[in-house]
Parts: sequence; C-alpha cells; structure tokens
Amino acid sequence: MSRLSAAVPPWLAHALRAQRGPVPWSAVVRGALAAGPLLLVAVLSGRTSVGVVAALGAMLAGINDRPGSRRAAVGRLGVPALAGAGGLLVGSYAGAHVGAVTLTLLLTVLGLLAGAVSAVGPVASGAGTQLLVAAAIGAGMPLPEPGWQRAVFFVGGAGWLLVLRLALPTPGATAGDYRFDGERDAVGGVYDAVAALLEAVGGPEAPGRRVALTAALDHAQDALGGPRLRPYASSAAERRLHAQYAAALPLAEAATALAWAGEAVPERAVEGPRRLAVAVRTSTHTGPLPAPSRSAPALRALDDALLHAADTFDRGGDDTALHTRRRTATSLARTVLGSAGREYGLRVALCFGAGVAVAQALHHARWYGSHSHWYWLPATAVFLVKPDLGPLASRVICRAAGTVLGAVLFAGFAALLPRPAGLVALVALCGALIPVATRHFAAQTAVVTVLVLCLVMVGGEPGASWSRIGETLLACAIVLLVGHLPALGQRGGGVRARLTHAAEAAHVYLAHVLDDGTTDDRAGRWTLRREAYRALAEARASIDLAAAELPALARHAEGTDEVAATLERLVDTTTACAVQLDDTGRLTPQHTERITALLDELAEGRERAGLVVKEGQALPVPLAG
Repeated sequence: MSRLSAAVPPWLAHALRAQRGPVPWSAVVRGALAAGPLLLVAVLSGRTSVGVVAALGAMLAGINDRPGSRRAAVGRLGVPALAGAGGLLVGSYAGAHVGAVTLTLLLTVLGLLAGAVSAVGPVASGAGTQLLVAAAIGAGMPLPEPGWQRAVFFVGGAGWLLVLRLALPTPGATAGDYRFDGERDAVGGVYDAVAALLEAVGGPEAPGRRVALTAALDHAQDALGGPRLRPYASSAAERRLHAQYAAALPLAEAATALAWAGEAVPERAVEGPRRLAVAVRTSTHTGPLPAPSRSAPALRALDDALLHAADTFDRGGDDTALHTRRRTATSLARTVLGSAGREYGLRVALCFGAGVAVAQALHHARWYGSHSHWYWLPATAVFLVKPDLGPLASRVICRAAGTVLGAVLFAGFAALLPRPAGLVALVALCGALIPVATRHFAAQTAVVTVLVLCLVMVGGEPGASWSRIGETLLACAIVLLVGHLPALGQRGGGVRARLTHAAEAAHVYLAHVLDDGTTDDRAGRWTLRREAYRALAEARASIDLAAAELPALARHAEGTDEVAATLERLVDTTTACAVQLDDTGRLTPQHTERITALLDELAEGRERAGLVVKEGQALPVPLAG
C-alpha cells in the first residue's frame, strides 16, 4: 500500500487507505444487539414503523460508538442522539405543514447552524450531522406516528445502544472494576507510549513516537474526562486512575526532553514505564522499578518522575486533576462564529439546501413514482460534506462506490431472504458490521446502505436500490460543485483557525515556562503543555487532510505544514527548557539559541502562510542565565 500511495495522487491514495487494528468485539456485540432486536420486537408487536425509527437511532449511534471509556461514551453517543431527535421533530412537522420552498429554506438555515456548530469538536460535529440527517428523514419518510413520538423512539433506539455500552463488560477485561476498563486501557496506553518514545530517543522514529505520545495523552484525557454529575471522581477506583494519569505527565515531560536532546537512553530507563503500564491494566502494584542514570537534567527528571509514579501506584495519590481547562461559552461562541465555523456552516448549508431543493423538485415531478423517499439525497450530501470522513474527492469516490456495492448486495439479499425475518436478521448483521466498517468510508457506506434499505422495505416500501444510486451520484455532483466554488468563505479557514489556536497555545506555554515567577507551578505548566500539544495535533490533522484534497483546494493550505512543524519543535524545546529550569534554574546557551532561532523561523513561516499575528501575541525571546 505504501508503494501504491507514492505512485498515485494524495486524494486517490486517501480513498484507498483503510485504518488498521484489532476487531472491536465489544462494539460488534453491541451492534448486533441494538438495531436488529429493536426491529424484531416492533415487528412482533405490530408496530413496525416504531421499530424502523428506533433502529435508525441505534444505527446512527453505532456509527459514533468508538473505543474509549463508558463515561466518555455518554457524551459521544448521547449528545448526537438528542440532536438527531430534535432534527427529526423539526423535519417531521415541517414536512407535514409547509410547502416545498419553505421547507427548503428552513432546512438550509438548519444546515447553516449545524455546520457552524460542528467546528467546535468531534461530538459537536456528530451532533450536527445527526441533526441534519434526522431532519431530512423526518421530512421525507412517510411514517404514521406524529413527530414527537418519532423523536422519542429515535432517542430510545440510541439510548438502548448506550445502555448496552454502559452495562456490558468488555471481553477479556477481568482486572479491577470492569466499569473503568476503558480508562485503564487509556492510561496504560500513555505509559506504553512513554516507553516507546524513550526506546526511540536518538533515532529517526523519535518524532513519530512523540506524536503517538500526544495522541495517547489526548485519548486518556478524553476517557477520564467524560460528563459527570459531580465535578470530581467519586469512587476510589476512579480516583486511583486519575492519580495514575497525573503521575504520567512528568514522565511524558522528561521523555520529551530526552527526545529533544537526541541522546540514546539506557534500556533500564524504558523498563520502568512498561511495568507501570502493566500495573495500570492489571490493577496490581508495580514492585521495584529500575532507576535510570541521573547524569543529565532530563534523566534526573525521569528518575524523579518514576519514583513519584511508583509511590502513587503503591500508596495512591492526591493529584486527581486532568490538567485541562473547560472551554468557556465565550470561546465556544468564538469558534462557531469564527472563520472555521462560518466557512463550514456556509458549505453545509449550500450542500444540504441544494440537496433538499433538487430532491423536492424530483419528488414533485413524480420522478420517484408513488413512493416518497426523497430524503436520501440531502442526507447523503450531509455525509459527503463532512470533512471528518476524509478529503472531498476521497469522500465522493468512497460514497459512490459504497452505495453501488450496498445496493447490489441488498438486491441480492432481498431476492433470497424471507420477509420480514430475513431482513430483520440482515439488519442485526449490518449493526454488528458497522464498528468494523467505520475503518473505511466506502465500507461504512455499503453497510449503512444495506441496513437502511432493509428498514425501508420492512417499513412497507418496495425496494429502492437503484434509485439510491442515482440519488447518491446527484449528491456527489452537488457537493463537488459547492466544494469548489471560488468564493465560499475564507478558503482554508478551518486549517488556519486551528493553526492560529495552536500558535496561541504555544505562546502561552512558552511565556509561562520563561517567567521566573511561574516556573514552580508545575500543575499549571502541565495544563498549558497539554493544551499546546492537543492544539498542535488538531492542527496537524487538519493540515494533513487539506493536503490530500484536489490541487484546487489543497493550494489554500500551502505553507501551513511548515508552520506546524516549527510549532512542534518550539513546544518540544519549551518542554526541554522547563525540565532544565527545574534542575538548574538556568537555561543553557543551547536552549536559548534554539528558541530564538525557532521564533524567527516561526515568524517567517506564518508570514509566508498568510497567518496574521494579533497585536500583543509576539512570542517572548528568552535570556540565557
């Protein structure tokens, strides 16, 4: 695959690339027990349409059922489900009481709002997607129940999957309280990532291992920081995991400083974090840990961090903070109304509104015959315009291929399987396949297409396989056209907004470290370091996505990858400075010269990339000694 990726354009290579990893058997079991059984109960009780709506809610929740903790799953599954119920309610009443023009305008405005809110983060993006998809389904799917009942049953379907997520133990998770297996795995992953980085110090793999450490820390923060009724960890097991996560932060800081220095570390320095990772996952004591050499500031910091972690694991710790700051309403509003929110909101509104308009025109022209299922076109446009699923060209290719494959597969199954029992079983099978199919957009599209066509046929409509292909191709054409309009907001607004945020976070972190009055505030420093690295990871992901677009779109993000690389080196150097100041209270000429050079390089790179530095945000220049 690597040779093929090098031989084809980036936008096509992305379409051919799939995620790898072990099969998420827990999610597979939940998927099999979600939509299929709900539909079966509804069919047996004579309320098939209710089962269709509940199965749709479970299906959409299943798409968001990703690895992580149970607490984090409450927000990741619950918030989009509530948004989908609201969309279903609005769409149902709008579709029944307003005309085609008013409906198109209303759904276009809804698309503008949902798109802008999606810029806040992954959960908000999932909520915006479900809001629009459910609104289209509510307006276009003929169901006997009133809108409020549809919304209730939709939430019920998603809620059933969430109950399964909270109640079912993870296979193989036998250590400790099974309710926290996601948290244990996430915190253990941090210690594994620290060990991997230490092992790679001085070699070419070190930068990639540092990025992996950032991802592990981000995942652990998310796993531990889900919604809660109380503002603190309420059980002893959870407090212990929080303290073990906090004990990993100085280890990560020392490992990053060692990677910055580039001198290989002894093997015994790697063994300690590995034993800590095993202790987290098995809920056991660490035993004696091998002490690394104390010949350099970063090695002394590593040794101190290992001693602190061993004490925390054996006796427990009182540091249960996650070292992250909650986003204020002002910062959320700034994101929604900023360049990223405006650009994405306008793009979603035009794609979704155009999809509704074309679908309404075809529907009233009787292109669909006597059956109303025009919602597929605008719902497809929503998924296609969603950047979380890959570059635009890749999304279009995968969606078209997945729909064709799904329609062909369903046509074959529908001709062979008994009705409705065979179709209900096929819904259960598709629900089980969704967690695996999410690794590639085309595979996910194929599975979802089969599942939805099953629901449509069980609900009483005849097969619509071939018309789905035509509607999907129309949606692809609409999104490709809108995606390449020359004056649609600030091009690359999302990339530039994330990169600017990363630069601001780096500025605050560096200023904190270089300020003699705050160098003793390690908890505050760790919070700022985590924010800087998380912002950099988000910016880098956005830049990599933009680079895989078609050339007409990719050129708007030119130069941003160099800025991101400079910021990464700057934050790494700042971390090395923090460890040096902790040890000696003074910066060496090497640290000073490196930061000064990086600041100059960053200023030039931001100017070339067109990133505006706000007044008062000039980064400080350190003074040796």
